[in-house]
Amino acid sequence: MAENRPLILISNDDGVISKGISELIKALRPLGDLVVVAPDRPRSGASCAMTVTEPIHYQLVRQEPGLLVYKCSGTPTDCVKLAFHTICERRPDLVVGGINHGDNSAVNVHYSGTMGVVIEGCLKGVPSIGFSLCDHDPNADFTAALPYVRRIAATILERGLPALTCLNVNFPVGALKGLRLCQQTKGQWTNEWENFAHRGDANYFWLTGQFENQEPDNQLCDHWALDNGYVAVTPVTVDVTAYPLIESLSFMADPSFLTED
Repeated sequence: MAENRPLILISNDDGVISKGISELIKALRPLGDLVVVAPDRPRSGASCAMTVTEPIHYQLVRQEPGLLVYKCSGTPTDCVKLAFHTICERRPDLVVGGINHGDNSAVNVHYSGTMGVVIEGCLKGVPSIGFSLCDHDPNADFTAALPYVRRIAATILERGLPALTCLNVNFPVGALKGLRLCQQTKGQWTNEWENFAHRGDANYFWLTGQFENQEPDNQLCDHWALDNGYVAVTPVTVDVTAYPLIESLSFMADPSFLTED
């Protein structure tokens, strides 16, 4: 690894052999040296989960000039933590998650293992970006997304991001009309479980669900952008403090609070 080139740490939640991470490597190789530490199997929906009940193991699976690829038995967050602690010879200049097979817009940011990668990088004080394509097909076509991936990553390498802030970038399927800066769509998942009777036991369920968009006509939102053919770039903050509530709840800090009926 060259000291004069940026160091980019890559991980995902679809696993080290997914097409999405291979396409991400292809897009980012011109920008710097790459260290890839990714789960050895799919870890979708892992969010920021960590492995705390057993040790994890990593192994080098590919080595080329400017590229090291490792597989890891842990979660996406484990991969980033391990890379910072043990694998990377120097502090990364950028952390990138993806390219995810599937939509990580709206509330999915809270469930996504891809965004778990990004949030961990952000917490480490490194500019971090998550990329997702709204296509679950293992052989999805990432061609249209790659120029955007490279340009966005190059821009953040050059300009950085504010502390405790990262980017969630989602691509629609098909022709891309351009890029929009978006806010997170408000909504929720409904009808989330489908019964799957197994060996006579009806208490088995598959996770499924439908997203209920609570603001379908709001052109500022990431879902509107994706539905209309735009790349949705949503800045995300990992400081989840509800600042407006601090003052309105200040009465709870009064000594009389516990004695009031």
